[in-house]
Amino acid sequence: MDCTKCSTKSCRKTESCKSQKFDNSQLVMQYKSFENQQIINAAAKLVDNGRAGTLSRLQEIIEFAKSLDYKKIGLAYCYGMEKDAILISQIIKESGFKIIPVSCATGGLKQSEVNNESEIDKVSCNPLGQSEQINIENVDLTITMGLCLGHDMIFQKNIKSYSTTLLVKDRVYNHNPIEEIRKINKIQYERN
Repeated sequence: MDCTKCSTKSCRKTESCKSQKFDNSQLVMQYKSFENQQIINAAAKLVDNGRAGTLSRLQEIIEFAKSLDYKKIGLAYCYGMEKDAILISQIIKESGFKIIPVSCATGGLKQSEVNNESEIDKVSCNPLGQSEQINIENVDLTITMGLCLGHDMIFQKNIKSYSTTLLVKDRVYNHNPIEEIRKINKIQYERN
């Protein structure tokens, strides 16, 4: 299956193209669960009835969490973005939530302790420690912010709460990776 090469786009007209290998009826049943309905309805309130594009990602997260009556939010962040994490924590706190910000350097492990192939004795990112601390705090929702590629995967695999990404790390494009993709697309478009 390669949706990017589909010419009919029938799924956008609520018709199956029959290429998928999953059973729609099974998925519809899963969507009917109470937990999934809560999430789907909270997400729909952010974009339905002309609201799409009216809120920033942070505003969406705050409104989403309020609509689900969440009380405690974890923030897993890169220590290189600590100034931003402080500001985001303040905004979330002022929005009525208890915020648990946890730096990637939590635990103070050395790179040589985390990476079998490293001999570096400087501090390492610790995504297992981040997820464990946030799990212990029993948060309702976790926000990730600027975790290194790979570390974010370990974190997401081990976090027990729902999690969403506020910001991905891209040191070249000021943490905006779509900028590179659009630049490449523009160059290719101009060549044709």
